[in-house]
Amino acid sequence: MQRIGVDAVSVDRIALAVRRSGRGFLDKVYTPAELTYCAGNDERLAGRWAAKEAVIKCFDGTGICFPRRRIEVLPGPKGAPRARLLGNDRGAQVEVSITHHSRLAVATAHLEIPDIGTMLPAPDAVAIPVRPKDAHKGTFGTAVVLAGSLGLTGAAYLSSTAAARTGAGLVRLLVADSIYPILAAKCTEVMATPVPEVAPGAVGHAAYDSILRQLANAEVGIIGPGLGRDSSTWRLALDLAIHAKCPLVVDADGLNALADSPRSKGKLGPTRVLTPHPGELARLTSKTVEAINSDRAAAARKAAKEWGAVVVLKGAHTVVAHPDGRLSEDPHEVPALASGGTGDVLSGIIGGLLAQGSDPFTAAVTGVYVHAAAGRRISERVGDSGLLAGDLLPEIPLVMKVLRMGGL
Repeated sequence: MQRIGVDAVSVDRIALAVRRSGRGFLDKVYTPAELTYCAGNDERLAGRWAAKEAVIKCFDGTGICFPRRRIEVLPGPKGAPRARLLGNDRGAQVEVSITHHSRLAVATAHLEIPDIGTMLPAPDAVAIPVRPKDAHKGTFGTAVVLAGSLGLTGAAYLSSTAAARTGAGLVRLLVADSIYPILAAKCTEVMATPVPEVAPGAVGHAAYDSILRQLANAEVGIIGPGLGRDSSTWRLALDLAIHAKCPLVVDADGLNALADSPRSKGKLGPTRVLTPHPGELARLTSKTVEAINSDRAAAARKAAKEWGAVVVLKGAHTVVAHPDGRLSEDPHEVPALASGGTGDVLSGIIGGLLAQGSDPFTAAVTGVYVHAAAGRRISERVGDSGLLAGDLLPEIPLVMKVLRMGGL
């Protein structure tokens, strides 16, 4: 959000106020540092009054109020006026200029502030990874994404690019040989890497050892978006989910592979994040969708305990459950997110947070919130229909910026 404010005041008017009210007027309007700088000079006092009024006008309609004495205007290193907001500025950045002409002080103010008014209160577990000033790409981890198949290349693009947009330092996308040219052209910021296939566009178990080595050098793996339903693919996804050493986000066909192998229950561990919608959770727990939706929190908590993994039950008020019993419910209801591919984006966001060092439960709760908040911001512009999964990608860092600047 950007705002401009302008104000003008007569120097003689300020001089009259000082003569009439003296110290009471000065202490109500100016900070001690400003009074020291002005040293009773009427033009300087008038200039600061106009600048403060211009800043106050910038905040009109934002729900944020800074009284004059909490806006301090002093010369910067080169003499130009510099405004400082005293208190919780909620990420606001303000610049001012002051001119004088014929005993009139004129000031303009430019305000830039995160659009935090559209953000819902975040669950307690939401936490955005820090970004040290001296960081490099290795600081923020490597994410390896195993996704995509013939006809489902979009899922690979969305999940891997979402991990990059969330802040992962490096993202490597592993795709079947025959669809590699598509993803290599599409994913210019992600390192697309071909993997031998067992059928057109399908990665199979023959690639298990090489993929396991890739995951050994990564902070997180994301397995399943658009991976396809070949039996060899499912066997690959299952063995990776059980044996990979790094944390994993398992989504879509990765979940179908788990559901097809009930013996894997309890073998995953709390470094796994499963991201089912109600239908997928029904398959994972051998329940009906109606039973899942009748008590979503209980269903997610039970599944997390049975599978020994963090479970993200997607939908309105997405529920995140940890096998130790912790539970978080997201505040969002965003019907615009009911669109193909948005779940692939969510898996990438969670993976990107894990790459940067978040623990699985925190990454899941935070990823769900960022994903839904991004959808909500877009739906405020376009309405409840028409949102495309790709629309979320540029919105992800904007939501994270708001959170970093005090929007929690």
